[in-house]
Formats: sequence, C-alpha cells, structure tokens
Amino acid sequence: MKKFLIMGVVTALSAGLPLTAFAQGQATTEATTAHTHAVLAQSATPLAMAQLHLHHVVNCLVGPKGSGFDAAAGNPCKGQGDGAIKDGASDAALEAKLKSALAYAQSGLKSTSLATVQEDAGKAAAALGTAPSP
Repeated sequence: MKKFLIMGVVTALSAGLPLTAFAQGQATTEATTAHTHAVLAQSATPLAMAQLHLHHVVNCLVGPKGSGFDAAAGNPCKGQGDGAIKDGASDAALEAKLKSALAYAQSGLKSTSLATVQEDAGKAAAALGTAPSP
C-alpha cells in the first residue's frame, strides 16, 4: 500500500502538481465513497444496517486517525487517504461541505429511529453530492 502512495506522490510531483492537489484528489475519492455509503444508508433496513453505512460515511470523512473513527464498523476508504476532511483541508469550500455531511452522519448515528437515520443519510448524501471537485 505504501508503495502505491509513494508512487502517487512521485507521479503528482513529476506532473508538476503540488501535494495539495494530490491530497484534494484523495479527498474527492474519499468523498465519493462516503457519498455511496450515505446513499446506501438512506435506503437501508434494518436500523443497524443503515447506521453501519453511516459509520462508513464517518470513517471516510474523518480517516483512521480522526475523531469518531470506528474501526469495528469497517473502513471502505482504506488506502484512499487520511480522511476526506483532512485531505481536503486546503480547500475551504470542500472542507465545509465535508464537515456538513459529517454532522448529518453523526446525527443519524445518535438516532434510534430508522426514518430519522435515513433522512440524515439523505442530507449527508446531498452535501457530499454537491462537494466541489479539485
């Protein structure tokens, strides 16, 4: 895995791209994966499955070293970067959208109502669907 990351950095640098552009590309990849899981959570049943997908959203957004990361839930963004919010931090608009999606996902994780969880997942998906690409 490290070999691929190093190759990606070398490729970005050799193409004349700053590392921030490389990280933003990772953020976009992670945000896309998070969006997929937010959409899955929006239509998932039972409650536990919907919340599992919301955990995936959170894990992709915060990354394995971020607050709220739950390794037990699994990490569909493993190897994609350090978390979309961290990787997209150099772009204020992107970071704001990602943090908005995170707040919706975290809200859904606190609910015991399937309808509320699905509604919050839809809001997270909408926020991620409007995230600007680098």
